[in-house]
Amino acid sequence: MRSTVRIDDQIFAEIRQRAAKERVSLTQMLNRLLRRGLKAARERSPRQPYREEIFSFGRPRADLRKALAVAAELEDEEIVRKLELRK
Repeated sequence: MRSTVRIDDQIFAEIRQRAAKERVSLTQMLNRLLRRGLKAARERSPRQPYREEIFSFGRPRADLRKALAVAAELEDEEIVRKLELRK
């Protein structure tokens, strides 16, 4: 089957050198390398799904219904602090 692919210049040069060294065509070398890569990927043990450990932080100390207002106030205070440092 024919297909057009884009290969990084450095990788292509290395593949071409290996093909010349082993005296095989570029197509044969590409197929060989792709087969090896696919076989290695199949043989790898399947990854376990990532599980995040969960911790309880207890009850919130602030009223979360006003969390956005608190965040905005803290942000405003930080902006004022930075502006004062420039003076």
